Amino acid sequence: MTYAWPPSREFWNDEFPAKTDARTAPHLFKGLIPSSAASPSDVLGGFTAIRHAYAADTQTKAKARVYVGEERRDDLLPEVLTASAWPEGSFVEWMQSVVDAERFSLVINNLETVSPPLAKGLGTFLASLFDGWGVPLGGAEQVAFAGNYAGTAFGVHEGYEDAFLIHLGPGTKNFYTWPGGEYEKLTGGTGPLYGDYRWLLKHGRHFVLEPGDALFLPRRVFHVGTQNEFSVSVAVPLYTYPDAGLMRQAILPELLDSLLADRGPDDERSQPSPMASQAEGDGPVAQRLAHLARTTLTTAAEQAEEAVEQHVRQRWETVLSNGGWELAEDDLSRSLAAAAFDARDVKPGATASLVPPYRLRVAGERVFLRGFQIAIDAHVLEADMVSALNAGASVPLPHDDNVLAAVRALGATGGLKVTTRSTASEDPTA
Repeated sequence: MTYAWPPSREFWNDEFPAKTDARTAPHLFKGLIPSSAASPSDVLGGFTAIRHAYAADTQTKAKARVYVGEERRDDLLPEVLTASAWPEGSFVEWMQSVVDAERFSLVINNLETVSPPLAKGLGTFLASLFDGWGVPLGGAEQVAFAGNYAGTAFGVHEGYEDAFLIHLGPGTKNFYTWPGGEYEKLTGGTGPLYGDYRWLLKHGRHFVLEPGDALFLPRRVFHVGTQNEFSVSVAVPLYTYPDAGLMRQAILPELLDSLLADRGPDDERSQPSPMASQAEGDGPVAQRLAHLARTTLTTAAEQAEEAVEQHVRQRWETVLSNGGWELAEDDLSRSLAAAAFDARDVKPGATASLVPPYRLRVAGERVFLRGFQIAIDAHVLEADMVSALNAGASVPLPHDDNVLAAVRALGATGGLKVTTRSTASEDPTA
């Protein structure tokens, strides 16, 4: 079957849930991802960026790990990151030489932060998924697996998020999955299984992944990949969070911190507590703190709806403006794009365009680009300009100082670029 690129809304609404038992069962979609969107060279290009960052002592969110068999070899990582670059077309031989082993595995987290082609290509896939299926409030990540390993370095293990495993080749990969209950019955537990698990493979559901295939892996499914030749795959986990977890880890702490914040020595709540009378015991202390707790929680309850709305809106706009990828500190690609942006180029006659897959989001009074909220007047950005930029157009910059200032602020995020060009009114001899 030939799929449209990017996948249509009909694919996500009809075929996807039908083939995956309402998004609960693995399914292999053959040829879903074109080579123009993602290729092995894009992954190796990201690895090269990590090596350059290491040489320059530059922090980057993307991290590489090296495995020989199922053993993680952090001792080999410095050599892998500093050895002379591999000759064209000989990455496998180069890795075998550096790690002194026939079979190896290279795993890279947050690959989207070091590979602009993959951020763009798989970001196109992600945008169609968001439009057709839904938005994970935590965004998504890219995790690359490159090597000629006999089996996944993590053994047979459980996945905790819905994910797609996108196979780029050049070799094929055999992949096996088990529902949680079946895995527990077969192995006697739910922990990872290492070593010789060949006996288990015949009980699993077997998929053969070829370049361009995308395997949907729902959460709580046990899985392992095996292969006999070098290949590259990229997993794209979708980070959704339990509502209770969001409240516990983010929304309520933020709200309570705002209500109990230290506002300086002159504020009533910042005054030192009185000395506690030994004769009266600890009762008055507990009563005083309980009263503070009651009044604070009452106020928190009154402000909860507004706090939730603000937090969710911030997450929503952050994820969508960042092309669907999770917002990561030390995003190397962002830093390089921001450094390459020259505010002096922002002038009438130049054109502005967004760096794909990032989006310019205007939410009321707030403006977001590449995951960041930008301190500019939202009214300066006309709706037609925002729509054109998000459609991939290059927009001519007007003779408007407010617009030019806004474009300079947007460019500092690394999410917008400006191209200078001559205009008919310019005098080339000036």
